[in-house]
Amino acid sequence: MKKIAEILLVEDNPYDAELTLNALRLKNLANNLVHVEDGAEALDYIHAQGKYAHRTDAPYPSLILLDLKMPKVNGMEVLMRLKSNSETKIIPIVVLTSSQEDPDIIACYELGVNSYIVKPVEFNNFVNVVTELGLYWALLNTSPDH
Repeated sequence: MKKIAEILLVEDNPYDAELTLNALRLKNLANNLVHVEDGAEALDYIHAQGKYAHRTDAPYPSLILLDLKMPKVNGMEVLMRLKSNSETKIIPIVVLTSSQEDPDIIACYELGVNSYIVKPVEFNNFVNVVTELGLYWALLNTSPDH
């Protein structure tokens, strides 16, 4: 079985972040999860800047779960920056958001998102979706080492 991947959760809503973390814990996929609360912090983490400068020899996360509507730097901007950078464009990014707006969906795919998932409102459905996402991207998907 493939080694459990490091997951970067970029989510400003503490309730959604906790639900996501708990859902991934159910399948033992949260051991290597890092949670950041906005896009600016996500970019700092990925590029080993600011308070994450100590990560200079650390690999990129194997998966990013990205919310769109966030303070400082929104998810669309994070997606654009990562997918336009030759070093980070291969990181799988799954948008996990409440936005069902077609312009958001189209823009994300045009920018190179790997998957776009609308957060289910109902608790059990949310847990099921996050669990399935974690299982697929952390255990089943094969991506290049980076």
